[in-house]
Amino acid sequence: MGGFFGVSSDSDCVNDLFFGTDYHSHLGTMRGGMAVLNSQGFHRYIHDITNAQFRSKFENDVAKMHGTRGIGVISDYEDQPLLIGSHLGTYAIVTVGVIQNVGELASKAFRKRTTHFSEMAHGEVNPTELVATLINQEATFEDGIRSAQEAIEGSCSMLLLTDHGIYAARDRLGRTPIVIGKKQGSHAATLETCAFPNLDYQIERYLGPGETVLVTADGVEQKNPPLDRQQICGFLWVYYGYPASSYEGINTEDVRNRCGAALARNDDVEVDVVAGIPDSGTAHAIGYAVEAGLPYRRPFVKYTPTWPRSFMPQDQSIRDLVARMKLVPIAELIDGQRILFCEDSIVRGTQLKDIILRLYDYGAREIHMRPACPPLIFGCKFLNFSRSRSELDLAARTAIQEIDGDELVNLEGYADCTSDKHFALVDRIRERLNLTTLKYQKLDDLVEAIGLPKEKVCTY
Repeated sequence: MGGFFGVSSDSDCVNDLFFGTDYHSHLGTMRGGMAVLNSQGFHRYIHDITNAQFRSKFENDVAKMHGTRGIGVISDYEDQPLLIGSHLGTYAIVTVGVIQNVGELASKAFRKRTTHFSEMAHGEVNPTELVATLINQEATFEDGIRSAQEAIEGSCSMLLLTDHGIYAARDRLGRTPIVIGKKQGSHAATLETCAFPNLDYQIERYLGPGETVLVTADGVEQKNPPLDRQQICGFLWVYYGYPASSYEGINTEDVRNRCGAALARNDDVEVDVVAGIPDSGTAHAIGYAVEAGLPYRRPFVKYTPTWPRSFMPQDQSIRDLVARMKLVPIAELIDGQRILFCEDSIVRGTQLKDIILRLYDYGAREIHMRPACPPLIFGCKFLNFSRSRSELDLAARTAIQEIDGDELVNLEGYADCTSDKHFALVDRIRERLNLTTLKYQKLDDLVEAIGLPKEKVCTY
């Protein structure tokens, strides 16, 4: 997924930049970078953080960095920030999102015969470099940002570090957030508001979809106004957002508690305890347990100091190993119990299947699963949740293929939670995972738990 943090200050900003960027490390990605600007120019560091914490890779660099403005990023896989020389001046840029039409946009740029790109692995174009190329085709930063966002299929939010401030630009449909914070002498822009409290920032405002502002130590100046249509990613609250963060003024932990409560209201199963698959399933489980009046327990605890996010490695065997080693079972809380687990979602289901087998090995009598969102039938086209190559990797799509074979089917029918196809899909997944019962969240209940109008939430 990725996240970023930028700060403009009337004094040295590096401490805030370092810790503000670090508060995006939970997004589980593979590259980290920071750039600052001072009277001597730009100073930048980029490191591979695939198997290391952001802090451990950058703590020595911080002592060498000085400046009153800076941007930092935890990136999906490409090196960032990039330093760009152009007719607009020299600037640093970071982006978050996914560009589906990279090839088409790169080909158009090549036809101008004045463009080149640094080649990444497998001949890929660095999407952040492509965005800079699009921006540089216009006469001003704000025009370039607007033009780039109009051309991009997918989503792209960005920060640009320039001589006169930091441009913060939210993607055209607002799928990812950008939030402005302030304290005495400083203004900052972040994806995760959890970066603000311990650095003494107060939330000033949330940018609207497609809005661009210039952030300086003194304040925030709007450059491109917000657009009318918004489609913020609902999965922020379900899964990848941090519990202490708020988006559109709505706290993540609060939403997950409401999701769990909704699951409980629609349930009548008899169990001994409620538990969550850590970490993101925990808040859903607490909401369920409180609503149902059942005890909440932790039959698994998570060991996180040395293991990365399990959904990131492309190799399934590595993903499974990481997931297994991180979750440590507590036999005394499992043996003889009828356990209901809440989970944020079932994506591929391979790791969950292993967890369920281990629970039975430790003596669980029954295992019931309640995902906090509906079955994932379509892969996301707008954000990077993993490096999975195919929608057919999704547990729901695998089940549909088992039911209907290789024939083209009406997938929307399976998404209708009242249809026979949906019930057949859920039962097939239940059988494959060896669950006692499986019941998914209804889409309407998920949207209600988030608290925004349905038309403003992307549930693709």
